[in-house]
Amino acid sequence: MSDMMEKSQQFTTRRSANYEASAWGHDFVQSLKSDYAEENHTRRSEKLKEKVRIMFADQVCRGSLSSTLKLIDGIQRLGVSYHFDGEIRASLDTINKKNYVWEKDDLFTRALRFRLLRQHRYEVSQDVFKRLIMAEMMNTSSACDNDMEGILSVYEASFYAFEGEDVLDEAQKLTTKILKEYLLSSANDQENCNCITERFVRHALELPFQWIAPRVDARWYIDTYEMMQDTDPVLLEFAKLDFNILQAKYQDELKHISRWWKGLGCIEILSFSRNRFVEMFVWTVWCNFEPEFDICRAELTKFGALATLLDDTYDVYGTLDELNMFTDAVERWDVNKMVDLPDYMKLLFLAVYNTTNAIAYEVLKKRSLDILPYLKKVWADFCNAYLLEAKWYYSGYTPTFEEYMDNGWVSASGYLMPTYAYFLEGNEITKEGLECLKNRSSDLVRYSLMISRLLDDLQTSSHEQERGDTPKSIECYMHQTGVTEAIAREHIKHMIHDLWKKMNGDEYTRSIFPRQFVDFVQNYARGCHCIYQFKDWYGGNAGPEMKNRVISLLAKPIPIKKILVKCLT
Repeated sequence: MSDMMEKSQQFTTRRSANYEASAWGHDFVQSLKSDYAEENHTRRSEKLKEKVRIMFADQVCRGSLSSTLKLIDGIQRLGVSYHFDGEIRASLDTINKKNYVWEKDDLFTRALRFRLLRQHRYEVSQDVFKRLIMAEMMNTSSACDNDMEGILSVYEASFYAFEGEDVLDEAQKLTTKILKEYLLSSANDQENCNCITERFVRHALELPFQWIAPRVDARWYIDTYEMMQDTDPVLLEFAKLDFNILQAKYQDELKHISRWWKGLGCIEILSFSRNRFVEMFVWTVWCNFEPEFDICRAELTKFGALATLLDDTYDVYGTLDELNMFTDAVERWDVNKMVDLPDYMKLLFLAVYNTTNAIAYEVLKKRSLDILPYLKKVWADFCNAYLLEAKWYYSGYTPTFEEYMDNGWVSASGYLMPTYAYFLEGNEITKEGLECLKNRSSDLVRYSLMISRLLDDLQTSSHEQERGDTPKSIECYMHQTGVTEAIAREHIKHMIHDLWKKMNGDEYTRSIFPRQFVDFVQNYARGCHCIYQFKDWYGGNAGPEMKNRVISLLAKPIPIKKILVKCLT
């Protein structure tokens, strides 16, 4: 332990969360290497991309509606749709304007058409499923036997529902039941089950497409696509090569961040806190994976690593007097307010202060836009939300569920992540957007952050209550309503479903933000689903599933068979 930390503890009893050390440190990051940063792979990728573009154009001109939709979905799930945004938009425009008769579609095509149109912000009614759902409710067994691909397609489409769309709610209940029964029957009849179908069903029941981070799904889908009978070798090689080239870029980005983090020196002195810069970088990739968002990823990772230090300071280590003084210093954004802070807090304050000012300086220099007032405000809001939770802890107060949620969605990261992203993605900055962020009035952002808070609580509350932390949403709901923990957890899960419906609808009707920012906000929630899918990964409890996700994203390129390399000259 550092002298600074020992000095701060001489007369103060402090708590400890006993966080597990990160599995990914500076040495791991600096050891990362990839051959896919070389120019020959980029040239190969460009040739393959043009082949895919030609194939796509030919499919749109000559193919059926169903095969065109399947190709769009495949390109999307393979993680390469960002290369073909214009082509995909034009194709969906045509499909939407031609107004094909829905009743002529089979179950699979109808649901896929609905999902792709909803996903790309076209207006399409749930009524296309009305007759379908009534028929299937009367005869689920035949649907299970004859059209599992169609049932799965309806299941995925149902997660694009808006509030009040009862037909889609019923579709989700029915298809979930059928898919679970299918897995049970497959387990009892391994000889006759379709392993690809079973793989798709299991993956969808774990996290539907609307709820999973695009990079996580892409890595899984590439492996699955290779197993399928109708695999296109050019598209497969392009997807693999693109993934590997991006991986090499992520390695380079992360090495720069790791050197910055090591030079900052905070984690050695604030040894009570979590060292999570690698995990934070992975989260930013899940939010914005495209190559042009490298600066955004870097700065968001810096913010996230520092926010984690603040989180642990407020949650575990700082005394209430220290936290009040620290919050005041952040609110005033004044280095002169550091004088009464303990040494470890001086270091933390300067790290936040200098890093934030540096980001604001770069944006001002490049875009002639002064974002510092907005960054100062979101840091102050963030610290005040943490301070309120600390006051609850020290007073032994259990907030109402409403009180907890009103504060909890801010302490989940507040508007910090969205505000940073809005300025760093290269979005067109509007007066309406600035006012919305300043006043915290975006429903879209609030829904995403509430999902983040609730997912966090579902996975971490038991451990945090064991160490005596402030009650989380589950405990607050139990205390207020008198229900059991199991019922409270079901209520939280139902809330998450409802928040997704609200977020689905909000982006159609009221969003004043550009498409890429809306994508970021939704991907933030998707990243949270992936972070807390198995255990509290960010807290340090990384199971084999999450370790594999990190390795596959950052360290291990996807093998490309030599036969695929020969498929083009």
